[in-house]
Amino acid sequence: MTVTFRAARADDVPAVMALLMEDRAPGAQPVRDDDPVQMYLAMIADGTTQLVVGWRAGEVVACYHLTILHLVSPSTPIRAQVESVRVRADLRGQGIGAAMMRDAEDRARAADATLMQFTSNASRGDAHRFYERLGFKATHAGFKKDLIAR
Repeated sequence: MTVTFRAARADDVPAVMALLMEDRAPGAQPVRDDDPVQMYLAMIADGTTQLVVGWRAGEVVACYHLTILHLVSPSTPIRAQVESVRVRADLRGQGIGAAMMRDAEDRARAADATLMQFTSNASRGDAHRFYERLGFKATHAGFKKDLIAR
């Protein structure tokens, strides 16, 4: 059965949150109590980030965020940042992830991005091998700092 990718709607947000919670990485940030639908509405109002869902047989089975970054850069002034890439656990290995990343690349190219980048938790070895098979290279180390006292 084919998966189609489309911009998420507010009524897709609970399913997206379920996908994100299904596969939380070790050491992930604590879950906040913000209303996810309100976060989604604020995100789309900002206009810089898209939430894209994979839709199959009437349900959300995959998702990702795509943000277009405009930078002062001599080589890549327009980049695409991909985050929150998820495929429902029972559907992995069926080509949905590869199709989703092609969709992200198509959307990035349509926005004139010349580079697509993302971070992936260091513990996700299977995901890293998947990304490498798609032609991505691990070129940088990532760093994070909590800005909110917990």
